[in-house]
Amino acid sequence: MTRRHARELALQTLFSIEIGRHDPHAALDEALARPGVRDERGFVRDLVLGTLDHASESDQIVAPLLQDWTLERIPTVDRLILRMAVYEMQHAPQTPRVVAINEAIELAKKFSTEDSGRFVNGVLASVAAAS
Repeated sequence: MTRRHARELALQTLFSIEIGRHDPHAALDEALARPGVRDERGFVRDLVLGTLDHASESDQIVAPLLQDWTLERIPTVDRLILRMAVYEMQHAPQTPRVVAINEAIELAKKFSTEDSGRFVNGVLASVAAAS
């Protein structure tokens, strides 16, 4: 499993927790039980639990950067992608910021709306510039 696929799995797990109201540890255990995850288990676990643990911090960083939008109004997938990327940018020094941003853009293009890649890029570029 590549890091990109691990991020996709982490996003899907976060979505399951957010929308399906699944227990975070149960959802994570289910995701990690999938075939082929073995090599990136720790990375997926860190992304999911770190994103959840730092969600309010990430929201406080992102909210002022959403021109004419609120966190509640943006698509759930975009909000989760932003939280995960901000977590990685702030708390995972082994991941270069540019990689966290580029991976978030790719997730947005794949899992969200047509405009989400540009939106996520703009917000995360502002996060990077501000910190």
